[in-house]
Amino acid sequence: MQERNERYNQAETADSLVIEGRNAVLEAFRSGRPIDKLFVLDGCQDGPVRTIVREAKKHGAILNFVDKERLARLSETGRHQGVVAFAAAYEYRDIGDMLELAEKRGEDPFLILLDGIEDPHNLGAIIRTANLAGAHGVIIPKRRAAGLTAVVAKTSAGALNYTPVAKVTNLVNTMKELKQKGLWFVCADMDGALMYETNMTGPIGLVIGSEGEGVSRLVKENCDFTAGIPMKGEINSLNASVAAGVLAYEIVRQRMSVK
Repeated sequence: MQERNERYNQAETADSLVIEGRNAVLEAFRSGRPIDKLFVLDGCQDGPVRTIVREAKKHGAILNFVDKERLARLSETGRHQGVVAFAAAYEYRDIGDMLELAEKRGEDPFLILLDGIEDPHNLGAIIRTANLAGAHGVIIPKRRAAGLTAVVAKTSAGALNYTPVAKVTNLVNTMKELKQKGLWFVCADMDGALMYETNMTGPIGLVIGSEGEGVSRLVKENCDFTAGIPMKGEINSLNASVAAGVLAYEIVRQRMSVK
């Protein structure tokens, strides 16, 4: 598990903007720049560092206390002063922006929620599909998920400039709040009802899980129904971005058929 987390951290931060030094990191937080992760030297408790930690908690950045060897590997300059931050390549948006976009277009909201997508290439591909399928936004969790790195931006082929992406602390709570606004949720599941037989019209959130683990139990329990993709081959799963594309376009097909 430790090796897996280490590989994920390296992939997540590889194409993010690195901000080092106490003043630079503090000003980044205070300016409102979206910071995905903050790494702090374990045991460092002086005033400036405590202030930076408070700002990180206030802005919802993922906070990691690490040893000096780990911090040295993360640093690009060697002058980190005990703190290294990784900023998102693009700014995150609010879910309210997505609902306003749907209202502006005169359409029922169509959102894509990602549960555990850690590969930035998959995230970028899904954002690209979301844009082409007319989805009003993509929602990702704060933890166990790829952020908006340069790899994501490149893979999205420009879609990130047009499709809002929101990062939330808890997907289940977000789903409950959106249900109060009239959305239904369909979960991609290989054992779900055949997608062609599932009504996916109206205000909807499409939930996609990771290839390895799928949608987590709590998230699945809060979905209103599940939908499966028919498979005729010898293997029984699709790449997450491909599954998202197939289901997204079934939603498009059903929406077009009721017009």
